[in-house]
Amino acid sequence: MQDINKKIRYFDLVAKTRFYWRKKGNYYHSQLIDYIKKTIPEDSSILEIGCGTGDIIGSFDKASRGLVGVDISDEMIKIAKDRYSEVKFYVAGFEDMVLERKFDYILIGGVAGYVDDLYMAFQHLNKVCKPETKIVIVYFNYLWEPVLKLAEFFGLRMKRPVQHWLSYNDISNLLELTNYRVVKTEGRFLLPIYIPLLSRLFNKYIITFPLIDRIALNEVIFARPSAPRKEPRETTCSIIVPCRNEKGNIETLVSKVPAMGKSMELIFVEGHSSDGTYEECLRVKDKYEHIDIKVMPQEGKGKFNAVQKGFSHAKGDVLMILDADMTVPPEDLYKFFEVISTGKGEFINGSRLIYQMEEFAMRRLNLLGNKFFSIVFSYLLGQNIKDTLCGTKVLWRKDYERMYRYYHHFLEKDPFGDFFLLIGASKLNLKITEVPVKYRSRMYGTTQIDRFRHGWMLLKMSLFAYRKVKII
Repeated sequence: MQDINKKIRYFDLVAKTRFYWRKKGNYYHSQLIDYIKKTIPEDSSILEIGCGTGDIIGSFDKASRGLVGVDISDEMIKIAKDRYSEVKFYVAGFEDMVLERKFDYILIGGVAGYVDDLYMAFQHLNKVCKPETKIVIVYFNYLWEPVLKLAEFFGLRMKRPVQHWLSYNDISNLLELTNYRVVKTEGRFLLPIYIPLLSRLFNKYIITFPLIDRIALNEVIFARPSAPRKEPRETTCSIIVPCRNEKGNIETLVSKVPAMGKSMELIFVEGHSSDGTYEECLRVKDKYEHIDIKVMPQEGKGKFNAVQKGFSHAKGDVLMILDADMTVPPEDLYKFFEVISTGKGEFINGSRLIYQMEEFAMRRLNLLGNKFFSIVFSYLLGQNIKDTLCGTKVLWRKDYERMYRYYHHFLEKDPFGDFFLLIGASKLNLKITEVPVKYRSRMYGTTQIDRFRHGWMLLKMSLFAYRKVKII
């Protein structure tokens, strides 16, 4: 208690000189605020722990569904209340705050090093978390400790009380122990001071190079509670099957789809077939009356246009995409449902590149292209992606609705929607988890992918993703 009171007195004392130091480090603080605002989607409810004078939480659009800041310093909170009247501020510590509501995002910036018992603090955090809450922890890289101490010695940075210098592994371990899952990590800022041209070059571009972010000033951890969003037995599913010239696969697919969750619907979106696929879908719908099957024609073109139509009519909590060619076995959908419904992931991506494929299942050039894009997107998204172009993807309907609302303009660059979904998942800070599938050869029909034309389009999409995801 004595140590806590000492810290409170310190922060109360520096509250009046804080603006002097903020002005001195204006470049760093303004860039940090800009980064955090781009990291947290609009309209999110946000709790900032250790908000100080409220400069970060107060910079968000007040249309957000609730902005709250807490800090142990009464003097800091007084200043914050005067400056940002639209935000609710409370005097409270990390370990003992009592709030009535739960939040979409919890921002912990700089305070982690001053908390006496982070284990207990993270446990206490569960009280303000929803199952889909995202936690963003911004802290100083311990490699910078000598540099920051030197800056304090020469009066270039405000002197700080003794704090913990925690590594990524330290914080990650504490999160895992208190029932959170790390989603991804990022590094920001190589030059925390403004030097014309150089600051922009280093902090916007060079920081994005592989391994360079390991030596950044700030490390950022994104985490989420490990609890499932909804009990599996109470979760409903919608399976979207885009189909074009797949008549010979429709009935077999329906007979092999497993029963999942509380209820399940199967939505066929038929795309201008010439082999009678639409009529076959209607026939199968009438034959399998015990299954909730919907059949609808596609007005536009392309696979994801069909997927979008299916999504717009879907009623399930969980949305699943299943290609009608059955190169991914329909019965494997149960694995995807189990992973997402038990909270092991929030965006579930199939991976065809782990198990040995059947002969002729994928052409060699396609295989090489898939492996290339998996490396590219693992780097871009900060999460391990083995197979970007597997057609089987599963996500929560609420996440898709937010994804489409914020990032639908990405679709202009993507012929299949795979990259749009992956980029959208990353921008929403969702945990991407891959499920290995046994990739089979086609039994009916032919592939509708043009290797060179579509490959070129996907390469351009990768460059677009670099600008939108990495250059922040």
